[in-house]
Amino acid sequence: QVQLVESGGGLVQAGGSLRLSCAAPGRIFSSGAMAWFRQAPGKEREFAAAITRGGGRINYADAVKGRFTISRDDAENTVYLQMSSLKTEDTAVYYCAAGRWVYTAVADYDYWGQGTQVTVSS
Repeated sequence: QVQLVESGGGLVQAGGSLRLSCAAPGRIFSSGAMAWFRQAPGKEREFAAAITRGGGRINYADAVKGRFTISRDDAENTVYLQMSSLKTEDTAVYYCAAGRWVYTAVADYDYWGQGTQVTVSS
C-alpha cells in the first residue's frame, strides 16, 4: 500500500505561517506531479497547489495564490507547502496527493496521504 506521509500541521494565529511536508515512496514521487488539497469541515476537498517533477510547472488555486508556495526536493522525495499570511478560512485538513500532472480535480490523483490538520485562529 502506497503511503504518503504529511507532517507540519498545527495551530497558528491569523497572519502567521506554517510549512507542511509530505514524504512519498521514490517510485511514486518521481513518476509525475505532487499536489496539496484541503478539506474544511462540511465542505468538499479542494485543490490548493501542485508541482511537476523537477518543478517545471506549478499550479495554484486562486484562494492561495500569492500566499502559499509549493516546492519539492527530488533527492529527498518530499514536497512542501509553505503557507504565509494565513487566514481563518485556511483552516482545514491538508492532504498530499500524487498524480500525473498538475490537475486540479481530486479524481486525477491516484495516491493520497492521511492528512494533517491546520487550524488558523483569529
